[in-house]
Amino acid sequence: MMTPPEELSQTARAIFGDRLELAIRYAEILATDGVERGLIGPREVPRIWERHLFNCAVVSELLPEGARVIDVGSGAGLPGIALALARPDVTVLLVESLARRVQFLTEVIERLQLPRVEVLRARAEECVGKVPPAEVVTARAVAPLDRLTRWCLPLTAPGGRLLALKGESAAEEVAEHREAIRRHGGGEPEIVRCGVGAVEPPTTVVIVPLSAETRQTAPVKRPQAKTETGRGGRGTRTTRQKTQKTQQKRSSRSLPGGRARRGRHG
Repeated sequence: MMTPPEELSQTARAIFGDRLELAIRYAEILATDGVERGLIGPREVPRIWERHLFNCAVVSELLPEGARVIDVGSGAGLPGIALALARPDVTVLLVESLARRVQFLTEVIERLQLPRVEVLRARAEECVGKVPPAEVVTARAVAPLDRLTRWCLPLTAPGGRLLALKGESAAEEVAEHREAIRRHGGGEPEIVRCGVGAVEPPTTVVIVPLSAETRQTAPVKRPQAKTETGRGGRGTRTTRQKTQKTQQKRSSRSLPGGRARRGRHG
């Protein structure tokens, strides 16, 4: 049984509440199938609770009630499944591009019977316009903030935000990519610590809100009216119609054999 260590049992109960048994089953899956399939390193097993489950689940304090969450690059389900266990009121879509990870996540959802969690095999950029935007988009150990905001902010609903789980170098990364964040539609990033007093060390999260100003001023691509082109792609529908009328007139003035019709006395 992958029960939390005795010294962490109260913390586990406080984070997962009456769903702690599900969290224990998830920890067992990570420590067995997760290791066998290469999703969790063998050396991570002794610290699955504090380094992975707690580290991800405490971010649930940033989720609005009943929020829709998209977890990009979910991998073994971290943080998506951990958040779903800690907050049964939220709906979570796990986005993962690798088939073997998608299969693992599908099995976890079925074994834990999580009806509000779904998995989609796709890249984040492929989901834009195909899945409903979410109030919260999460990502853990996926990419630097410049790429992360480019992939994740288009999946964020108006008024929503990206929650990027980062390490101690979060401030340096924000400073390095602040301009790219703004360019990709993000507002001013904020660095917060989740689980203070409950887990050690607390989880560092970079909050990137979707910029309302950027969304409003972004150019809207309007569908162009379809035009029918002639041979070689030249001419609009109007030009082609004129050409056809001209040909009809010429045809009406011609005789069989191609001789031009002459006057009455010709």
